[in-house]
Amino acid sequence: MFLRNVTRHAAALAAVTFAALASPALAEDPATFRVFASRGGIEPHLLAEKLGYYDGTPVRLEHIGYSSGGPESLMAVAGGSGDVGSAATAAVLNSIAAGNDFVLAYPSNGINENSQSHFYVLENSPIKAIADLKGKTIAVNTLGAHLDYTVREALAQNGLKPSDVNLVVVPGPQLEQVLRAGQVDVSAVGYWQTTFDGKLLATGGVREVFNDTDVLGNIAGGFIVLSKKFTQEHPEATRAFVDGAIRAADWSREHPEEAKKVFAEILEARSEPGELAQYWRGFGLRPGAVAEKHDLSFWIERLEAEGSVPKGKLDADALLAASPAAAAKS
Repeated sequence: MFLRNVTRHAAALAAVTFAALASPALAEDPATFRVFASRGGIEPHLLAEKLGYYDGTPVRLEHIGYSSGGPESLMAVAGGSGDVGSAATAAVLNSIAAGNDFVLAYPSNGINENSQSHFYVLENSPIKAIADLKGKTIAVNTLGAHLDYTVREALAQNGLKPSDVNLVVVPGPQLEQVLRAGQVDVSAVGYWQTTFDGKLLATGGVREVFNDTDVLGNIAGGFIVLSKKFTQEHPEATRAFVDGAIRAADWSREHPEEAKKVFAEILEARSEPGELAQYWRGFGLRPGAVAEKHDLSFWIERLEAEGSVPKGKLDADALLAASPAAAAKS
């Protein structure tokens, strides 16, 4: 099958359409990528910038503040106020199905035994399992994103409905506070928020009910997206942007302690506590940030089953195959 044979960088360049490559290659002027940050977190392209991987390339990052969550960044890319979005796979697929002309640059994070989202309760909570969540309040960073969809899937696997729980939006830095104060029954800490997760565990007095690996297995947690128009206008910069991010993700996996030190510097430059970096567990990505069909097909099937996406509207093979390697084979 084609997707098993593409090079790792080609696979990670999932769904980036490079129609412009058919014309003679010309050196590009620098392209500005307007990017968001997430509190207590980092994306591979931000690490790449810090490591100097974009030096000498057409890539320039313009930092335009924080995003409260993936849906907000997707709205910014769709509306033209940002160039780089980062959201849960389900949210990205919903946006594409709704008509947004997004392409998947590379997986932002992976979910595995080292990088997970955790659903915590206080030690004395009567909640012991997912089945006990009925009627409970769960804090998540935003609605319509990874934690929201993970809860939906967990409930469905246990014969419950989304309406059986109450999801409330709580910013990442306050997840621990609202849980310990008894304002919520469960605080969900995303795989991209391992800094907050580590601090919560270090303080103690909490226990995990479940994590997203229990529900979803090993899978890409989300994707970095660009608009198709942007990639067609800036093909060289798009390639350099993705290549640098992949290189940074691989470097961080191979040099975890050095990566934590660099992450601490990034946090401090953003006036966030640098000591949080000690709890970071990496991006959880496969080598080369490879995207696999299952990363998309799992969610396409779920979205079709719940009726939010018409059956056949989205095709995982087509989304992943729209890479330079796929174009060469067509």
